[in-house]
Amino acid sequence: MRQWFAHGLRGRRSGIVLLLVLLALWEFSARLEWLPAMSWPRMSAVAATLGQLIASGELLSELGASLWRMALGYALGVLLGVIVGVLMGSFRAIYNLLEPITEILRPIPSPAYVPIAILFLGIDDEMKIFMIAFSAFFPVLLNTYSGVRAVDPVLLQTAKTFGVRGARLVRQVVLPAAAPYIFTGMRVSLAVALIVMVISEMVAASNGIGYFVLAAQRGFKVREMFAGVITLAAVGYGLNWLFLLIEQRVLAWHHGYSAQHRD
Repeated sequence: MRQWFAHGLRGRRSGIVLLLVLLALWEFSARLEWLPAMSWPRMSAVAATLGQLIASGELLSELGASLWRMALGYALGVLLGVIVGVLMGSFRAIYNLLEPITEILRPIPSPAYVPIAILFLGIDDEMKIFMIAFSAFFPVLLNTYSGVRAVDPVLLQTAKTFGVRGARLVRQVVLPAAAPYIFTGMRVSLAVALIVMVISEMVAASNGIGYFVLAAQRGFKVREMFAGVITLAAVGYGLNWLFLLIEQRVLAWHHGYSAQHRD
């Protein structure tokens, strides 16, 4: 893991330099008051506020509530997406049954469902978890379906010849073969789930990082608002980095196979 992290840093030096330049430009522009100081505080002041919020535990408490909702909703969405995707990819009758409603619901932006979810589930955690699960469901479903349909028929026939059928066939052959597709859908869903989590907390919540950012904006606490936004950026980057690390471990066989064939 340490080697992978060090290699990642070496490969991203130019990106890190660009980020530092942009932060320096933020500080420089605020000091010269290129923009109104009320809406564009100095980066150093935002960093100091961020440190204070972390030290007091206020920001971590808000973030913890958000991450708990996101983890539960994301897990439910991924699980249901994989199950339905496997069923649709394996059975034509189930595909014909679910494909029309999937294509009707999928293009509608997930935030548009928030008012409907509030009517049925209220403004408590159930609504937010449902919205996160709903938004995470479709990317995983579509990619799982594509992965199942892409499984080599020869591989399936060979497995059946050796008596591998039913749930065992799905577990030992179909899912491993479709895993690269499934992980692609999961990565897309991770970003979508983070977005929907924040939106649902901004619309109807009394805690969470989304609520924190909106409350700070409404209270003209600009430094606190920027601190919350920076925290969200760091969380998004960290979750994506962690996901890629897990993917590298789980799909090591796939990456090795792809590298061999490229060579």
